[in-house]
Amino acid sequence: MVLLCLIWALQQIGLRVTAPAASPILQICIRSGVSALLLAWVIRRNGEPLSLWRESARAGLLAGFLFGFEFLLIGESVRRTTASHVTVFLYTAPLFAALGLAWFVPSERLSARRWFGMAMAAGGIAIAFLGRRDAGEATLAGDALALAAGLAWGATTVVVRTSRLATTPATLTLFYQLVGAFLMPAMVMPWAMPPHFEPTAFVWAHLAFQALVVSFFSYLAWFRLLRIYVAAELGVFSFLTPVFAVVLGWLLVGERPDAAFALGAVAVLAGVALVTHRPAAKA
Repeated sequence: MVLLCLIWALQQIGLRVTAPAASPILQICIRSGVSALLLAWVIRRNGEPLSLWRESARAGLLAGFLFGFEFLLIGESVRRTTASHVTVFLYTAPLFAALGLAWFVPSERLSARRWFGMAMAAGGIAIAFLGRRDAGEATLAGDALALAAGLAWGATTVVVRTSRLATTPATLTLFYQLVGAFLMPAMVMPWAMPPHFEPTAFVWAHLAFQALVVSFFSYLAWFRLLRIYVAAELGVFSFLTPVFAVVLGWLLVGERPDAAFALGAVAVLAGVALVTHRPAAKA
């Protein structure tokens, strides 16, 4: 989990660093297409029955659309704000997922502790947005896009948890999402976001990292861990991702967080921790 969190933190930093040479939206499109092809090979090797495709197609298409929309927003946000800002605002997703699940699943109703966590995270978002002084390369529009990406991620979680995808093999669920992350940018780029690409060795190496390590290895490893360990325990580790993003953004690309963002980020992560933490079940 620590390795996966490090990979996910490097994802946004890599997209931002390579943005002048290759548009982030184009990179996301390419990496998702390559990873989807690799995953299709895995699914075929596993011999998943065709009935699973028919039963999960509607929910899978919706999850794929939301996943693709999320990465469209991420691709645009990394051009307009810092990688650390993108990651922290993106990790508000559990808040939106908890609200959605509380609406659709009676057993997921929010307790007083979780409502307090919601309020704390909302206050942190307000501080990070409104308390800024000189945020450098971080813009309000970029932060808003990253927050919207968190909303889309949370909505994807709700769709997966409340549909046929909840009992569908993880490889098939991930395949729907990767196809969505390929098709959405491919349809939008030609008329809304003209891509640019400079085929340097660094850009190709970064694309290989994004396709093979991020989209293929890390996502499959995450689903595999979910089958072995309690999700709540893994969720605690996932909060290392925004921490890594802030530290690595500072060390690698000189992104120094302003005081308002640092305070807001702490409040956001603490609130998300309160919302997502569940006591360990007794044996």
